[in-house]
Amino acid sequence: MSLAQSGIAKRRKAQTLYEQAVASYNRWDVDEAIELLEGAITLYPENGAFHMTLAQMLARAGDFDRSLRALANYLRLEPESKVSDRIEQLFASGMDAVEEHLTEKMTSAQMPIDMIGSAIQMWVEFRIAIGEETLTIPKPEAWSAALDYTVRKVNLRDVPLDKLADFYGVSVDTLRKHHMTLVDKLDVMPCDYRYFTGDQNPLDKLVEAAELLEKLESRFSRE
Repeated sequence: MSLAQSGIAKRRKAQTLYEQAVASYNRWDVDEAIELLEGAITLYPENGAFHMTLAQMLARAGDFDRSLRALANYLRLEPESKVSDRIEQLFASGMDAVEEHLTEKMTSAQMPIDMIGSAIQMWVEFRIAIGEETLTIPKPEAWSAALDYTVRKVNLRDVPLDKLADFYGVSVDTLRKHHMTLVDKLDVMPCDYRYFTGDQNPLDKLVEAAELLEKLESRFSRE
């Protein structure tokens, strides 16, 4: 096999692994997805999209250090990307406009510091999760309001939508739209472990109940 043929074969194998990784990721088997995608990158390290997708998967796994390294590789391969400015902001030491406004408003509302931290974490993960999609922020208040609202709902601190919209100076429709975008892109669920700050997560009881039911069913079916 010639070098050219070998290269084509590697790229095809890498593409197959990439597709398998995405399928695993969609099943929420994140560890398997990461392993498969790292295999694809080993075969074809020059594909910028592979590195971006790996960054998204690592962020979902909570491994932000490795996620940022994957983003750095993406920027190295795609320096002219339309999202390069947004990605570079993730490496900045200071807060962006959304984080500054979010921190100011949640602090003035006397929200706990750990919930403010969860909202900022959500914003970081969201900017990674949208990958190569563009993100326009004509009004930082809109995104900060949505982050505040979403984190409150995760932590079972519901607040009327119109009240929070008024507090941030945005429309109810805009707040609702941005909230749904966060939920969709991050697969946010009630009491989501990534953003829940309480001592006892209600989901723990569901896990315990499922484990108990599995044991009871096993005992029941035992001859």
